[in-house]
Amino acid sequence: MSQRLISRSPDLQRLQNEGYEVSITGGKLLIGHVPFRNAAGEVDYGILVSDLQLQAADTTAQPTDHVARFIGGVPHSTDGGRLNRLIIDESPQQVAEGLTTACTFSQKPLGGVPYTDYYEKMTTYLGLIQAPALALDPNATAITHPVVLDEDEESVFNYIDTASSRAGIGVVTEKLKVGKVAIVGLGGSGSYILDFLAKTPVAEIHLYDKDGFYQHNAFRSPGAPSVADLERKLTKVEHFAQLYAGMRKGIVPHEGFIDETNVDELREMSFVFIAADSGRAKKLISSKLIEFGIPFIDVGMGLWERDGRIGGNVRTTTGTSTKNDHLQRRISSGGEADGDDVYAQNIQIAELNALNAAFAVIKWKQLVDFYADDEHEYNSTYVVGGNTVIRDEQAA
Repeated sequence: MSQRLISRSPDLQRLQNEGYEVSITGGKLLIGHVPFRNAAGEVDYGILVSDLQLQAADTTAQPTDHVARFIGGVPHSTDGGRLNRLIIDESPQQVAEGLTTACTFSQKPLGGVPYTDYYEKMTTYLGLIQAPALALDPNATAITHPVVLDEDEESVFNYIDTASSRAGIGVVTEKLKVGKVAIVGLGGSGSYILDFLAKTPVAEIHLYDKDGFYQHNAFRSPGAPSVADLERKLTKVEHFAQLYAGMRKGIVPHEGFIDETNVDELREMSFVFIAADSGRAKKLISSKLIEFGIPFIDVGMGLWERDGRIGGNVRTTTGTSTKNDHLQRRISSGGEADGDDVYAQNIQIAELNALNAAFAVIKWKQLVDFYADDEHEYNSTYVVGGNTVIRDEQAA
């Protein structure tokens, strides 16, 4: 109830987005870790409390009074006396189980009109209470950016996606709530695809790879694994499933590659990212996904070394049941480039892996109408040497 009310109330959401310790207990709005000057002339911390008026659909109404209370002590002014301009009563009052206030405040808004909302009310009081504390310690603040757990049992996240709420794109982000998405291949590009997808509300992310997570993988994948992590000798799907379990639910590891024996598992997916190295696997998977009617994106690189420098291309190819006539000429059944392929040697190219993954996830977000898509291209190629992107294979 508490977090649902906050997320549905713009004034409370704004307080939370700005990093205040917002909570609701017993019908009271609380903001914790509020710095104040105590009787000893030191910075102390307390809790600001306000009655909470609600309306239908679990949202806040406009505050009906200008009274607030304080837990943790009696705030003092810069001259050492009590903050008499605010305090109207120092009688202890129990506002909820285990919460007893030390004093009561009264501060009418400018002009005598009611406070517009709880953001205005609480920040007005915060400014007045904190000012004497800031004179003692300029770093004293009520903004702590606490971790906010997600109380929604249907959410995939272990804590609230405050990034979307801060940016005001919660409604747009709802478009990313698709069912099951698969990533075939967890090498450099596949692991970065996972990193980006893990931060979206996709219900399930299925990982397919049977290789181990070795030392060279640490240099072209997200994170910074320790020696102890490498010595565990986990498979890639185990390593990454455990890594992202701290942030979200729904990471499903499959220890094996996709081949003729298990390709039918992809029928359950709403979308598939193909980041496999094998050209044969790419051909099998892409043809089956077209048969199943499941859209997909295939990623790949073709790199070369000349005169001590690395050049080449980063490719992102989209296929659907209605647009797939380009796949045979875009997705190679062998290596991604003629001649020596530096990529196959597992050298450190983390930035190109991440770029390839970013292009793929951006395209997927365009397909679900999260991002604008003016070109509707089904193939794009980033040229390293020219720092350019070539877009082609537009849909008719």
